[in-house]
Amino acid sequence: MKATIGGKLKGRKQRRHKQTKLNLVSLMDIFTILVFFLLVNSSDVEVLQADKTITLPESTSTEKPDTTTVVRVNGDQLLVGNRMIAKVADIPADQEQIQPLLNELEYLASRAEPLSEEKQAVGRPVTILGDEEVPYALLKQIMNTCAAADYRDIDLAVTQTTPQDPATAAAGR
Repeated sequence: MKATIGGKLKGRKQRRHKQTKLNLVSLMDIFTILVFFLLVNSSDVEVLQADKTITLPESTSTEKPDTTTVVRVNGDQLLVGNRMIAKVADIPADQEQIQPLLNELEYLASRAEPLSEEKQAVGRPVTILGDEEVPYALLKQIMNTCAAADYRDIDLAVTQTTPQDPATAAAGR
């Protein structure tokens, strides 16, 4: 018996609308591997909060700093964390310490846990992000203020570059 044209069309429609099954097992395997890969590799990177107004100097150091209190200074503002402490223009150059910064650091120290015997000799840790154009005198004031507030373990944030061969670096001068 021959199939009629209507029968053939009906058969095509049924084949076209037949639901295909999606095999999710291999897709789940890929996502599982991806999750483990991201978990393992995410702990290696420490990122300080980016500030577009600060251009960090470059360094070839490979030692990574610990997470600490962050003091940021650019051409206009002095910040602790995300809080503006003072305008750079308002900081007197003749004083050894910056009073608003000292007050903020002492407040943060009072809210932190007490230092252990070993850490009291070193002091509390602080990281300073200073724009490469900030004058050394201002950085010195900031470091003196940090030391006065018992934040004596000072790290200066820099942008890491690849180490140069000493012979090449001397020839490039």
